[in-house]
Amino acid sequence: MTDLRPAAQTHLPFNDQTTSGTDETPVILLHGFGGDRQTWQNTQTALSAKKRSLAFDLPGHGEALDWPRIGNAGIAAKAVSQSLDALDLSKVNLVGHSMGGAVAALVALRDPDRIASLTLLAPGGFGPEINHRLLRRYATTTDAEGMEVLLEQFFGWEFRLPKYLARSVAESRAKPGATATLEAIVEEIVDGSVQKTLPRDELAALNMPIKVIWGTQDRVLPTRQAHKLPGIVATHIFERVGHMPHLEIPNEVTRLILQNAGER
Repeated sequence: MTDLRPAAQTHLPFNDQTTSGTDETPVILLHGFGGDRQTWQNTQTALSAKKRSLAFDLPGHGEALDWPRIGNAGIAAKAVSQSLDALDLSKVNLVGHSMGGAVAALVALRDPDRIASLTLLAPGGFGPEINHRLLRRYATTTDAEGMEVLLEQFFGWEFRLPKYLARSVAESRAKPGATATLEAIVEEIVDGSVQKTLPRDELAALNMPIKVIWGTQDRVLPTRQAHKLPGIVATHIFERVGHMPHLEIPNEVTRLILQNAGER
């Protein structure tokens, strides 16, 4: 896997997992709020037999902490589109988780001809309800013990949280400006106690295959936001899964991404 940083900030930092095949339509992976591109490492490895993949750090996250402009999903979507331009990627399969799902949806709405497929994992913006208290605490917590308690709420009740995860996330908060940046972002994501919503009918009208993946034990964004989506949208609901399906059921998520991208 190649780890690339932006040259003069022409594009967001990303991990590039190449494939031995000749496919020219890569998978672009966008993480959720408070995460970074490393959350996709196992997904990229699993995809590599058939698809090239690039996982970006969104503005204000990871190595894009000091990106010139940070804020809501719309700002992040513009940065992603500019990055795809800079990397000369004219056609991509787009995958987004949580906030990254809202970002992916906005990229698709603004430039539908570029998107070959759209796969959204527990995406933001599909309904007003959001666990704003959890996200605000997550943005400001800096100790590993407190982070572990918070992270447990992002996963299904039976999932065993890796021991290193809370420590790793807490360490990332130690970077100068990290918590202040996340606090600023969460206040743009959340409007008081609710979130802004996406035009779901406009999404469904896009000429691309769209899959939405959700877990019934999601305590960040309720699963019912996946109910009654326009029929053209393929909805996949998994029992006993929380807000992190790509980490909780990685095989199933990889399979669905490849299905949506036209691979079997």
